[in-house]
This record gives sequence, structure tokens and C-alpha cells, in this order.
Amino acid sequence: MDERDSYRVTVAHRIPRGIVAEATARTMFTLTRHPPAPALADFVDYHWVLRWDRRGEPPYEQRVLPNLAVHATFFPGAAGGSGVFGPAHDVFSHRLSGRVQGLGVRFRPGCFRAFLGGPVSDIADRSVPLTDVFGPAATRAAESVRTAADDAQMVRAIDNLLIANPVRLSPAARQAADAVESIARDPGITRVVQLCADTGLTTRSIQRLFAEHVGCPPKWAIRIYRLNDAAQRLVTEGQPDYAGLAVRLGYSDQSHFIRDFRTVTGQSPAEYARRARATEPDRDRT
Repeated sequence: MDERDSYRVTVAHRIPRGIVAEATARTMFTLTRHPPAPALADFVDYHWVLRWDRRGEPPYEQRVLPNLAVHATFFPGAAGGSGVFGPAHDVFSHRLSGRVQGLGVRFRPGCFRAFLGGPVSDIADRSVPLTDVFGPAATRAAESVRTAADDAQMVRAIDNLLIANPVRLSPAARQAADAVESIARDPGITRVVQLCADTGLTTRSIQRLFAEHVGCPPKWAIRIYRLNDAAQRLVTEGQPDYAGLAVRLGYSDQSHFIRDFRTVTGQSPAEYARRARATEPDRDRT
């Protein structure tokens, strides 16, 4: 078993989350994840509930690596905090200030088109108002989230909103979701030709499928998973071996890995690791 095979068997199903400087982030807000109602299991990976209280404190800028999923966020009272956010090519940054609680829905990649009513590529790298997708009921649901006494009330309000918009997962959407699952399940898939072999689709077919249902090209989807893996390892490994990491992630050489990483994050792997460790709280004081 070579190094790539060893890496493959140690990674189970992956969901890129990409919270930059996560150790520091945990001191700035609380984040919990909850399963959706059973009726939504085909469409939703999970709900995430976020709370922060920055009253009397300077605002905090939280960065998140590019994500493959569509997210619907309900954060009334937070500037730019509510909307439907498409898959992104750039690092997302959000300013936390005041006291806010809210909920986000992470839709399964490939499964949002039924709600959107059009190609998911139409909302790539941008957001649209909640009411554009879910109608006026989204405003009432957001207010229910704002006044909720606990996580369960938030989740119930948004589950009810989504269930009130009954949709079906088309065969093409299932095919798209399965293709993304193939990438998530197997880090050994590092090229589109490998994904085609795994799914039985031609290159042209899988490109059309991803544009319609995932919102980005399959090559970019593979890159998102690889570089989220890289970012996590850069933070958790004390002295990262960049050449070895490039090999484990399926890159032909270290320079290619560094170029890809810089394209997505705006930083070299060394800069990313250094800044992430520099912002970690001093464990001796906690």
C-alpha cells in the first residue's frame, strides 16, 4: 500500500467546512449542527445554529474557505446574514458584531435545483434574498429563528418552511448528488476522468450535470475537497511536510499543490498554517 492508498483508507465521508482559524473561532461564537426532519433528508445535510455576543467587544471577521454546497441562512439583525448563498470560488468573510443568533441550512450538493427552479450555476459566487426562493414565508421563518428560545425551535421553524415547499428530487439531481458523494467518499478521485470512470458518465455529460445541479464544474468540486483536506492538515500537523502532503492529496508535484492552494485561499500553505497557528488561543491560559 503506497502513501496515497494509506491516505485514502483513513478518510471517511468528507464534508468541507473550512472555518479558518477554527481554534480562535470557537472562542468567538458557538456552533452546533442538527439533522433535518426525515422528509428533508434527501435535500439537506444538516442545519447549523450559530450564536455570538460581541457587545462591548470589537467586531470579529470570520473567514470560511470556498464551499461546494448551497446554504440558506436565517440571521435577522446581522448585516448580510440572511440569504441563499451559492457555491463559491473565493474565501467568504463575515463580520460578527452585536448579539445575534441564527440558523443556516447546508443543502446536499446537487440537491438544491428543485427549490431554486433553475440551474444552480445561476447563483454561483453570489447570494439571492430568501424570499426569491422561498417566498414571503421566509421572512416569518427568519423572525421565528430570531425569537426562538432554543435550537429545537429554530430547526422546527426552518424544517416547516422547507416542507411547506414540497419538491421532488429528480433522477438527474440524484445522479449529481451521487457524483459528489463519489468525490467525498474517495480522496483518490483527483481528476475528472476518474470521476467519469466511477460514475459511468462522459466528460461532457458530467460537466452539464454539475452546471445544472451542483453549480460549479466537476474539476472545481474535486479541488474544493482536496484543498479543504489540505487546510485541515496544515493546521493539525505540527510541522507540515508540504511535499508529502501534495503526494497524499494526489498532486504530481509540490509546486502544483502550492499554486492551487494559493488560488483558493489567497495564501501559500506555509502562510495559511502560520497564520492559523498564530491566532490559536494560548492553551496554557485556558
